[in-house]
Amino acid sequence: MTLAVSTLGAAGPDLALLHGWGLGAGAWDGVAGLLAERFRVHRVSLPGYDGSADDGADFAHTAAAVTAALPAGTTLCGWSLGGMLALAAAAARPGHFARLVLVGTTPKFVQAEGWACAQEPENHATFTRAVAQNAAATLTRFVMLFNQGDDKARAVSRALTTLLVDNAAGLPPAPVLAKGLDWLRDVDLRATVPGVTTPTLVVHGGHDPLMPIAAGEWLAATLPDARLERFAGSAHAPFLADPAHFARALAGFCEAGRSADR
Repeated sequence: MTLAVSTLGAAGPDLALLHGWGLGAGAWDGVAGLLAERFRVHRVSLPGYDGSADDGADFAHTAAAVTAALPAGTTLCGWSLGGMLALAAAAARPGHFARLVLVGTTPKFVQAEGWACAQEPENHATFTRAVAQNAAATLTRFVMLFNQGDDKARAVSRALTTLLVDNAAGLPPAPVLAKGLDWLRDVDLRATVPGVTTPTLVVHGGHDPLMPIAAGEWLAATLPDARLERFAGSAHAPFLADPAHFARALAGFCEAGRSADR
């Protein structure tokens, strides 16, 4: 599998951005330019997104493809489902990535025994049925729902809704959306997390209605080398709600890591 990657910025250390479910690499448009002032930014499109092909690979093989697509020493930043893939990629190839940035990320998306800071399985099942019936309308509602409680909810929702409407490649095909929802239902990385030694910045919105901040707190406490950056007034997309803050936090984290390495 070869993933589609678009690169912005010619200088600086490598930074890869991995989008979440339902929205392609354009989700990063509002912050990519700021990041490109300090990094060589690689926006990765997951299989089936942004007009790319999907070969039907499973979660583990897709995570491996992310690693294969990026140079060693890259900082890998994943949002939501992209953050889960970033975690899995770092676990499978220790030492390949210099740092991880996990945005609105969880090791397990749905609730289970001993894991309450997640979505109820019934809610996920209902949402899956709605996507199967009308993906476009459901994705638009999804964008508005996961921005509820954000200080910039209207602006962020408008930007992402525009992306859905104006995306020349169209929505991802139905099988791609269904596969991603299956991953969100089934993938459980809790046992993997303690072994991921890559220095990690956990970024989480304090008002995230999709993934409670308790999931981010758990990641920051359980990963061996991690810290939590809270965006108090943000929901599920803090990098769009406050792109300047996000760019500063990410740059500071990476610069501190490089200083420690010297």
